[in-house]
Amino acid sequence: MTRPAARHLQFLVTLAVVAMPCGRAGAQPAAPPPPVVAPASPADLPLTDTIDPASPLAPMPDLGVDWPDLEAPDAAIPADAAAAPDDAARERRYRVVLAGIDGVEPGVRTLFHQVSVLKQGEGKPANSAQLQRRAEEDERALHDILQATGRYDATVSTALATAADGSATVTLTAEPGEPYDFTSVSLPGIDATGAQAEALTAAFAVKPGDPVDAARVNAGIAALKVALGREGYPFGKVGEPDVTVDREAHAATLSLPVEAGARARFGRIKLRGREVFPADHVARIARFRPGDEYDAALVEDLRRALVTTTLVSSVEIVPTPSETPGQVDLTVTLARAPVRTIAGELGYSTGEGVRSEVSWQHRNLIKPEGAVTFRGVLGTREQLLGAVLRRGNFGARDRVLNALVSASNSKLNAYEAKTFTIAGSIERQTNIIWQKKWTWSYGAELLASDERDSDLAGNSRRRTFAIAALPTSLAYDGSDDLLNPMRGYRLSGRLSPEASLQNGTFTYLKGQVDGSAYVPVTGFTSIAGRVRLGSIFGASRDRIAPSRRFYAGGGGSVRGFSYQAIGPEDAFGDPVGGRSLAEFSLEARVRFGDFGVVPFLDAGNLYTTTYPKFTGLRYGAGLGVRYYSSFGPIRVDVGTPLGRRPGESRVAVYVSLGQAF
Repeated sequence: MTRPAARHLQFLVTLAVVAMPCGRAGAQPAAPPPPVVAPASPADLPLTDTIDPASPLAPMPDLGVDWPDLEAPDAAIPADAAAAPDDAARERRYRVVLAGIDGVEPGVRTLFHQVSVLKQGEGKPANSAQLQRRAEEDERALHDILQATGRYDATVSTALATAADGSATVTLTAEPGEPYDFTSVSLPGIDATGAQAEALTAAFAVKPGDPVDAARVNAGIAALKVALGREGYPFGKVGEPDVTVDREAHAATLSLPVEAGARARFGRIKLRGREVFPADHVARIARFRPGDEYDAALVEDLRRALVTTTLVSSVEIVPTPSETPGQVDLTVTLARAPVRTIAGELGYSTGEGVRSEVSWQHRNLIKPEGAVTFRGVLGTREQLLGAVLRRGNFGARDRVLNALVSASNSKLNAYEAKTFTIAGSIERQTNIIWQKKWTWSYGAELLASDERDSDLAGNSRRRTFAIAALPTSLAYDGSDDLLNPMRGYRLSGRLSPEASLQNGTFTYLKGQVDGSAYVPVTGFTSIAGRVRLGSIFGASRDRIAPSRRFYAGGGGSVRGFSYQAIGPEDAFGDPVGGRSLAEFSLEARVRFGDFGVVPFLDAGNLYTTTYPKFTGLRYGAGLGVRYYSSFGPIRVDVGTPLGRRPGESRVAVYVSLGQAF
């Protein structure tokens, strides 16, 4: 079989080891142990060792373990180890047994299985020569892995046994020995950081009394490098660890030099390469200003924020010395991402019929970050042409400017409307990467709408409305996840003062409050509940345009019912909407692996009064299925109305991304 291109078993870090004489005067010093090495991926592990000068010279000074080519001809086997010619050529299936490491670190077995040559071919036919060669390589690999965990006295032996059926068992038996511990850990140079020395020392988690474990040392070095950047040292360096081992005491000392350099403050942002954003826009996205104390976490935050704009495919940010003493500039290199997207959508629902949508978007047509989208909708109940501008980081980080113009035709059970809309808003947005506690929006809408509906007696009427609205919203999100909350709560409110011109001018106030809570029951089950209340003040239902009233029923409302199917009806059974609204939902979210089930119960109703009465609630119940993808749960809910009335569908199905609430 073909082996990976990277053929050397390597470790990430090799700790320099100095032998310390110990024992009686005149005694020979113990041979220095192999270096502390940190296990990494099997394809990337340099393996070095320290050779005892008194020992015989090895045939090859490179003690690296190559990945063998299992298809290559086998090396000759010593005569005393070779089987009879016929038996040596015989191929047999084999299994691998690893013994003697039950009491050592769990990672030893895992890493061995990753790098083991025997495990690579387990279950496949191999002859004795191949098994001998693979066993020798695995013996060396296991020995090195054990020493990487501070078990310098470890020994490994191999044995090959054949069964009556011709199969073979290769057993690697380890005698790990006792692990060595650090008796002292020092960070020379750390005191030069002054007040930051305590935090930096704490970041290096290896302490006296800890076992000599290269993986832990490596993790501590990585954490210390991060801490240097967090504490304002952009050019701080961590040297090579120096370990001195005392074999008689089964102990070691660790010295890790640190060169922190000078603390710095942020300077200017400089762009290099082809421009995607101007430098002042990048500075607007950053959560720091010139003169602020340098913090590497804020630099990483800026990098992620630039990628989140979707206008760049990669970002490189390099701290560079500034002309201003005590400051560090950031050189930012951006690689452009494609900015044009054509999208299509086709769907069907029992309430809205067939619906298709096509859109074209340029995400940087109005620079910087001005995404313009042209969209068209053609469906059984809706047709629309429109253009949308969405300008990200408008004037400040996470602030978005929205503008919309559209012409639409809707033909729903409740009403028919031909509407022309112009709207704009400014909002503080949330997203999956930076989920915000507080979000808000404010804006304005102007629309002209020619609408046809029926009164309660079933008399058809057609009216033209000119409406101006000033919608505002405020929301708090205390949940643990934007798309799949399992604990916490959310609360939001929306107010829209509106003026309507239709047989005279009148005004009213439309308000809505939504709240939801999430309570974990077990590690894989949580209970979720939702409440929605709405009210319109200042005008009767019949004066308000049908498209501006409240409606209930559907996937985002009371599941089990068709879209807008709950509430007062005219003489022909068509919904007429209401002035007030009350909705409730309760569901259990049970997850097992990447899938889950969600039994749910919803309730709600509409009312002609200003405030909801909470009477005559309609109930829907059902079961949902969830697939938890990398970008959020995909939900399919199947519901049915309880107490179904004539003409109502028995079953309604809803498909969307994210939980229902």
